Amino acid sequence: MLHRHAKAACVGAAAAAALVLTSLQGAASAQPAGGAAPSAANTLAVSAAQPELLRAMQRDLGLTRAEAERRLVNEAEAGATAAVLRQRLGDSFAGAWVEGADSGTLTVATTRAADAAAIRAGGAEARTVTHTLAELDRAKAALDRAAARDSSTDVPVWYVDVRANAVVVRAVERSAAQTLIGASGAERDLIRVVPTEEQPRPLYDIRGGDAYYMGGGGRCSVGFAVTRGTTQGFATAGHCGRAGTSTSGYNQVAQGTFQASTFPGRDTAWVAANSNWTSTPYVKGQSGQNIQVTGSVQQPVGASICRSGSTTGWHCGTISQHNTSVTYPEGTITGVTRTTVCAEPGDSGGSYISGSQAQGVTSGGSGDCRSGGTTFHQPINPLLQGYGLTLKTTTDPGEPGEPGEPGGTWAAGTVYQAGAQVTYGGVTYRCLQGHQAQAGWEPPNVPALWQRL
Repeated sequence: MLHRHAKAACVGAAAAAALVLTSLQGAASAQPAGGAAPSAANTLAVSAAQPELLRAMQRDLGLTRAEAERRLVNEAEAGATAAVLRQRLGDSFAGAWVEGADSGTLTVATTRAADAAAIRAGGAEARTVTHTLAELDRAKAALDRAAARDSSTDVPVWYVDVRANAVVVRAVERSAAQTLIGASGAERDLIRVVPTEEQPRPLYDIRGGDAYYMGGGGRCSVGFAVTRGTTQGFATAGHCGRAGTSTSGYNQVAQGTFQASTFPGRDTAWVAANSNWTSTPYVKGQSGQNIQVTGSVQQPVGASICRSGSTTGWHCGTISQHNTSVTYPEGTITGVTRTTVCAEPGDSGGSYISGSQAQGVTSGGSGDCRSGGTTFHQPINPLLQGYGLTLKTTTDPGEPGEPGEPGGTWAAGTVYQAGAQVTYGGVTYRCLQGHQAQAGWEPPNVPALWQRL
């Protein structure tokens, strides 16, 4: 965690001819009913990403403008394709990730060699591995339970690494890692211990990325603007304040109050704003420009991601691992995403965004934006679901609980996890990628997000 007492996303769409993952787009967009369906890139509004985001990706990822544009399109299509293949593979699925300067290669792992042909037919490269993703997730969950009983900063980080087909434990002291593994009861052949000198800490210190100040002292950053019924506010990190903590905005004007906060265990919170503040569907970009937020579809491992914070502004990197646990001096946080984006004290709580899709709020990390570092964000969808919040987007998400037309269990404002099933218009659909539903994203309209059964 990046403590400081007084202080504590990305592009225009490429032309169709430039799209590398054309086979992925076709696989992800296939639907049984006739008529043209929007591509995943269209569903995720890749074209809504703005020039300043492209420039940040070029700077931090070493890309050309054309590569940055292709990358966001390819990542949207790859995420949809991986989701479809995950459903097809079932229990043998072992993870997926993108690679290449423009994320032009999607790899899907399986424990059954016989699945390789289906994976390639779906538009991805196949890799046969030993352990399923479910097995790795169970082993990591066992480590989480052990750490909840007795955590140690000598074992600061552990996560499911789908590329390595292992649970990776990063340890300052190897003996401490072995103690944690032994206490967890997890199968040791699923776990790999690697040395680290990381010392993560919270990034202490209504538009995403803007500063706000806590009544008891300290500065953090707004994550994403949200609503709860008629109440407006924002999502942020739990370590920034407790329920009842008052806040003032970037201009030091009275702003609102923390309504709920969880830390450690998770690092989530939300602030209800007073009537002088209005939630806006934007994140603060380079030089202060507004960056649109159009949804909250989680992007795959390897995808590009950008962060906005009140100390260091805009920086970009890539997603290293989902389902990560990190131990700060205050305790262990589970379920965060590990990234290569840099951050510094005061950036805590700030926005992580891929293209125009909200990803999460800054939790903590190590290093800085001069020498580089590793940071962790708390995914936005579980935060929205846990507190009953609706993400503010440039599209109208509808009212939470509002039934879809022409009838069924699908509802705008609901957070759906991959694998969830709903009915809509008398048809059953399975969720392919986790997201918060909104008007326009009804299941038959977005095959990148829903599979007709």
